Amino acid sequence: MPTTETSRKIPLLPLRGALVFPGMVLHLDVGRDKSVQAIERVMEDDQYILLASQIDLEVEAPTINDLYRTGTLAYIKQMLKMPNGTTRILVEGLQRAVINDITASDRYYEVLIEPLSAEQSHQAEVTALKRTVLDHFEHYAKASSKISEETTQSIRAIDEPGHFADTIASHLPLKVERKQDILEAISIEGRLQKLLDILSNEKEVLDLEQKIGERVKKSMERTQKEYYLREQMKAIQNELGDQEGKGSEVETLRAQIEEANMPENVAEKAHKELARYERVPTASAESSVIRTYLDWLVALPWHEETIDQLDLENAERVLNEDHYGLEKVKERVLEHLAVQQLTQSLSGQILCLTGPPGVGKTSLAKSVARSLGREFVRISLGGVRDEAEIRGHRRTYVGALPGKIIQGINKAGVRNPVFLLDEVDKMAMDFRGDPSSALLEVLDPEQNSQFGDHYIEETYDLSDVMFITTANNVSAIPAPLLDRMEAITIAGYTEIEKKAIASNYLLPKQLERHGLSKTNLQIKEDALVKVIRYYTREAGVRNLERELAAICRKAAKTIVTGEKKKVIVTLKTLEDMLGKPRMRYGQVEEKDQIGTATGLAYTTAGGDTLSIEVSIYGGKGELTLTGHLGDVMKESARAAFSYIRSSADTLGIDERFHENTDIHIHVPEGATPKDGPSAGITIAIALISALTGRVVKKEVGMTGEITLRGRVLLIGGVKEKSMSAHRAGLTTILLPKENAKDLEDIPESIRNDISIHLVSHLDEVIQYALGGRRDESE
Repeated sequence: MPTTETSRKIPLLPLRGALVFPGMVLHLDVGRDKSVQAIERVMEDDQYILLASQIDLEVEAPTINDLYRTGTLAYIKQMLKMPNGTTRILVEGLQRAVINDITASDRYYEVLIEPLSAEQSHQAEVTALKRTVLDHFEHYAKASSKISEETTQSIRAIDEPGHFADTIASHLPLKVERKQDILEAISIEGRLQKLLDILSNEKEVLDLEQKIGERVKKSMERTQKEYYLREQMKAIQNELGDQEGKGSEVETLRAQIEEANMPENVAEKAHKELARYERVPTASAESSVIRTYLDWLVALPWHEETIDQLDLENAERVLNEDHYGLEKVKERVLEHLAVQQLTQSLSGQILCLTGPPGVGKTSLAKSVARSLGREFVRISLGGVRDEAEIRGHRRTYVGALPGKIIQGINKAGVRNPVFLLDEVDKMAMDFRGDPSSALLEVLDPEQNSQFGDHYIEETYDLSDVMFITTANNVSAIPAPLLDRMEAITIAGYTEIEKKAIASNYLLPKQLERHGLSKTNLQIKEDALVKVIRYYTREAGVRNLERELAAICRKAAKTIVTGEKKKVIVTLKTLEDMLGKPRMRYGQVEEKDQIGTATGLAYTTAGGDTLSIEVSIYGGKGELTLTGHLGDVMKESARAAFSYIRSSADTLGIDERFHENTDIHIHVPEGATPKDGPSAGITIAIALISALTGRVVKKEVGMTGEITLRGRVLLIGGVKEKSMSAHRAGLTTILLPKENAKDLEDIPESIRNDISIHLVSHLDEVIQYALGGRRDESE
């Protein structure tokens, strides 16, 4: 072919995943119609064709943008039709060429090309590069074992540097992109430099592969050696009759590790510790530490779990069997389970059951576990002040153990129990750490799948555990911890609910516990009501159960001594069994009083009534506060005092009363701490009553925060406070107007017995709470 032409048109053969260098002779299989026709066309002419690689192998009809612009002018030496329909050709690369344009006809592609000649370079530098490339190639050929010695010798015999570089590039297992980069290098010096970089990199890769291979070989040899030595040790022990020695123990532990189905990283850790245990003498303290650790790893349920019974009807039946009332709480639990049934997962918000003692928080969690068919685990956090109680102790001494969480999981025997964290509000903190902060990871659904115990050291997945917490006082729970939980309040029980609980749950349980039955012990309904009213005053039913247990003990003694065969408890016989009534049911005050008002309070034990007394006497205007009051309650008293001073004229009080009158505000039961802003209007009413001589109506209870302008502000615990008012026998309660939305929480039986008035200003409170003067009232 004449190479003096600057440009010419020639048929094109696009190559997919292949590239031909000048000087190469190789076979190509051609299947595309246009490519076959291009070959047939050049075979009829001078047999020259341009070979160019495609950038994208998926393109069937390439344009000039789908081809590399630099290709190889080649000569087709032979063409052969194959039985499978393809055409096989033998081509020889001749010269680099640049594609300037491409045209497509119905038959084949044709390109306008410009042949390229190698640029002249500095001869000495080219020679040095050629020798260096040859050295690297020979090293590569020896290390790779993919290039024969004959090929290396033939390349060594090539004198022309350009042909030398192309030949080496054709024998390297490079991607088309890398080969194209060499093909486009017109300068021989640049071509050799690219090859040197590639060979240097390949040399490093081959050296690394060789090192890895040697390391793997050594590892295999070490494993085989250990196996051989272990078998020898077993044979020696068998000969010595040491069947129960450490060797047998190690084999038992190894089998237990395999059966435990641990995660891969934990199993690897266990085998590593087992190897240490095998080497450490039995008498060593470290031996017992390692053995205890391995026992914990083997005993933990890594994959064992129970299948959930996500049946809402069954769950509702179980909850109703175990608990009376608590409709809203049961509804919330059922909603939680319904979501889990749809998602087939119990990960998500952590439930926190809050309320006074004895309302059934712990037993409700047990019922949830029973309804799901899950194992139940309970740990008490009351008084826990050491972070290691949650996360476990580090394995540095003989007495180290996992934390309460891992211990609870191990006790349950499954990885998905219902886990009750009781009394979460009673944790403490000291120099040993903050256990509430350690619980943050446990109760966070986004983190507890990777819970880390200091003793176990490896992570444990807690995401399938259903955590339920209980607390008496939500405000005592740290804010970050409370943020991970959804608080469900169990306020307490009404008298009607207590009577039903006592009849259907508590009394049958106590009868069975004391060996009695309904045939030899009966408690009349009016006697049961008297027990509730005059012997207990609580939000829950724990004290009520104690009183019923006392009745059962008295009855058991009577029956055993033969005095009676059947005991019937009536109003007349109740005092003989329980003594005189300990509570007063009815009016908090026996008659209307001056300077004494009844407030409604909310404590950790539920709702309660609070009597506030005010005494005035001559003096210099001092204000005294007693009764173990907190700072907030003291501020409420001062705010009420300031409002009365500013409104003295309107209230009918001497405007200079504060100059010659000392005032003493006292809240009885001084040993009991009391705090909160909701006593504001009660203190104000007691002050106004004392200063004006008007009586406070004995049947009225009130709650609300007061401002300096006499406004009555929102308070909390409406349900609990209204229930305490009902227990105390109040017939009227005053609530802030902003609490209207909370009235629906008050049980209907209480709303029917008590008159509820919503107030927004102290003037309205005065209207409902104060009567006339003592002489007028009498």
